[in-house]
Amino acid sequence: MHDRTVRVTIDSGTIEGFTRDGVHRWRAVPYARPPVGRWRYRAPQPVQPWRGVRFCHGFAYCAPQERKYTMLSVGKYQPAGEDCLTLNVVAPEHPTGEQLPVMFFIHGGGYLMGSSATSIYDGAALARRGCIYVSVNYRLGALGCIDLSSLSTSEHPIDGNLFLQDLVAALRWVQTNIATFGGDPTNVTIFGESAGAHAVSTLLAVPPAAGLFSHAIAESPASGMVRAPEIATRYAEQFAGLLGASPAEGAAALMSAGTSTLLEAFNELIARASADILGAFPAGPAYGTEFLPEDPVVAMREGTAHRIPLIVGSNADEGRLFTRFMQLLPTNEAMIEKVLANTAAGTRDRIVAAYPGYPNSSAACIRLGGDFAFGSAVWDIAEAHANHAPTYVYRYDYAPRTLDLAGLGATHAMELLAVFDVYRTGFGSVLTAGFDRRSATRVSNDIQNRWRAFARDGIPGEGWPQYVPADRAVMVFDRHSHLEYDPRAEQRRAWEGFAFVTN
Repeated sequence: MHDRTVRVTIDSGTIEGFTRDGVHRWRAVPYARPPVGRWRYRAPQPVQPWRGVRFCHGFAYCAPQERKYTMLSVGKYQPAGEDCLTLNVVAPEHPTGEQLPVMFFIHGGGYLMGSSATSIYDGAALARRGCIYVSVNYRLGALGCIDLSSLSTSEHPIDGNLFLQDLVAALRWVQTNIATFGGDPTNVTIFGESAGAHAVSTLLAVPPAAGLFSHAIAESPASGMVRAPEIATRYAEQFAGLLGASPAEGAAALMSAGTSTLLEAFNELIARASADILGAFPAGPAYGTEFLPEDPVVAMREGTAHRIPLIVGSNADEGRLFTRFMQLLPTNEAMIEKVLANTAAGTRDRIVAAYPGYPNSSAACIRLGGDFAFGSAVWDIAEAHANHAPTYVYRYDYAPRTLDLAGLGATHAMELLAVFDVYRTGFGSVLTAGFDRRSATRVSNDIQNRWRAFARDGIPGEGWPQYVPADRAVMVFDRHSHLEYDPRAEQRRAWEGFAFVTN
């Protein structure tokens, strides 16, 4: 059966997509001018209108990153390039006549990899349940997620927080155009996972993003990804040095360097950062500007962040993934002690005491590493935001037996299999072969219905109370989902006020 084509006209011209499996899809729709040439390292600029029809049937470039991260399927890689500021729209084939809620997804990948073209992010299942689904690309790593604005010169101006500015530009595109697809521009929910969840929580503290979204969902936001201005400057100067330039020559070097040279320098910067802990990962937002005045959690705590309903949570076994892949988290004694050596006096002893069996138990080490990276961020955000806006907290515990046997359990990113209905597809059905098909379907239905209800009116269905200091209700998604009150309270308290001491 051949796909049918479908056309709409947006502010920059007419685009053609296709219809398949009950949804319309438009792929690689530009939301900003390509950030190339003199626009490299500048805030996103408006799209240049086109004549005729722009064909949006396939994905275009993902943001520059190492090739191994761009694999879409066995032997198939997505091309990467600086002309990457595009988004994708999925809409139900048969409109109901009413404007639908918009769900705007921000992919993860540590701010150094990832793409909206990844098959798991298709979004058709969510659209079929009654929303307009948008997924977005943004500049990564050396070209978008390290703040190099301190190197700016009059000849080569460099803007800061480029990836955040890209996301704001994409959200403005939604405000202008989404009604054409049947979406309600006054009812936009931003959601993301890992670094994408971190971007979601950061956007809550970006003043220019006010009014661009109504609700937010942060799935496993990461800690240690925000830097103070002085740390951003030190990283920028180190990065210039890796390009063979002084800080004064840095801007010119950034503009003349090839993409591969920038990627190599960024990889080296990450390697050095793991040895010389400055208080934040090299990639991520920098505060202290008009665009992002404060650390996002501080803004939430003070009530200056956007006071909108928020869902935030993490997975039961976050750290296990990082014992196998991307070994950046402290999940063994040597790595943990190195990290905790850079904390205030007494902090190390308080934290390790909350993990019985440390350091001899590998499970305790992995749990500590997962909480260092993700659990502590969830607790921080929930405690801060709940004082000023409706906040709902979850923990995702579900894992089919195949993942338990593989030693992964409900590890990092596994909730995406439920959110995006992967358990009903070929890959997901293999994971649930045998005994787990029914439980996986039940968990998937539950989480999708709750995300959809939250996108509709800011309340994630029945039986999930707000997180408040009096009882700290947490929804636990599992074979039999249930509420727990202040689970893992000892670990939550151990991480309160956690911060690096910067030399």
